[in-house]
Amino acid sequence: MSFEKKLKKYAELIVRAGLNVQKNQIVVIDAPVESVELVRLITKEAYQTGAKEVIVKYHDEVVSRYKYEYVSKEEFSKVPKWFSEFRNSYAEQNAAFLTIHSDDPEGFKGIDPAKVAMWSKSVSTACKPFYDSLDLGINTWCIVASSSVKWANKVYPDMSDSEAVEALWNAIFKAVKVDDDFLVSWDEHRKSFEARVEYLNNLNLKEMVYTNSLGTNLTVTLNEGYLFAGGGSYTTNGVYFFANIPTEEIFTSPFYKGTNGIVYSSLPLNYNGNIIDEFKLVFENGKIVDYDAKTGKEILREIINIDEGSHYLGEIALVPYDSPISNMKTLFYNTLFDENASCHLALGKGFSECLKNGLSMTKEQLLEKGINDSLTHVDFMIGTSDLMIKGITKDNQEVMIFKNGNFAF
Repeated sequence: MSFEKKLKKYAELIVRAGLNVQKNQIVVIDAPVESVELVRLITKEAYQTGAKEVIVKYHDEVVSRYKYEYVSKEEFSKVPKWFSEFRNSYAEQNAAFLTIHSDDPEGFKGIDPAKVAMWSKSVSTACKPFYDSLDLGINTWCIVASSSVKWANKVYPDMSDSEAVEALWNAIFKAVKVDDDFLVSWDEHRKSFEARVEYLNNLNLKEMVYTNSLGTNLTVTLNEGYLFAGGGSYTTNGVYFFANIPTEEIFTSPFYKGTNGIVYSSLPLNYNGNIIDEFKLVFENGKIVDYDAKTGKEILREIINIDEGSHYLGEIALVPYDSPISNMKTLFYNTLFDENASCHLALGKGFSECLKNGLSMTKEQLLEKGINDSLTHVDFMIGTSDLMIKGITKDNQEVMIFKNGNFAF
């Protein structure tokens, strides 16, 4: 299959399965300037599917870096009214939101992490109606990737620019299962999650205990009425969509005050163009009480201190070590891909779909039931080839969930 045909099918996958665009729906695309070819294909496909309008907001990472270099920290506390109104008003109109990533993993290296954290917190606050619409299952949304020179050079440092960009595109196409029958492939992919999700939801678990040779020894308490999910999600009005393309994870939101022990990262974390690597977190009663990192400790500190909720877990996700993206043996330096190659946890906001009747609850009700709330949600990878996860049921039976990095059932 030619590159052009693969890219067209990728656009079709994004519109028809990722966003699942409905007739007369508005589509909002946030994309880097390097992804213009993909954006044009997505736009055309969305209109052909019946979209009412497609709005594209481009950004340039180099221009963004200049702002961080030359503008004072105080300015990052101010979100322009047009910016928040753009997101909030389209969310209110039930728009579908697409984000395309192709960032340089070290694009913001050397930038004051406090500025990055300030802007992230300010945007989350100003655009709360937008984020609530996504978190509470009202709007469809999807995150995808496109190849770029800077990102490709980081993943394939020994190749020329053109070779690296092509290699990264091929890796993306493979990871997202682009083939002649891609909609059939994704429907089968969706069904592949269902048996394990059902099994985990019927175990009546109260805790999960993580251990591996890195030193991880972590006990995570689950909520009463917990639900694991995987693949895609339903909106409150019954539209099924895939928030991440690719996706290989089964996940839930734990009881946010019930995590104890220590966990070590297994892969680098790219956070807004900054690398955090070889780090650890120590939890007591759900809250981070100590942390360290060989690389990017100050960035990690800013993530943890965004708000009170960022000190707690909002997600635990299960991805077998022997999985399609992991077996590509490629470190992508991009959370969208690396989190789908490794078991991971996330600091910050939890998911309403991970609690029985959660989609009908308010944020306050979800928090009361144990689902964490925060202005942020940051995934980090912890999976290894020797990861063991033991489940403890409410009647104190032990069930092996992961053995040697893979599902034990």
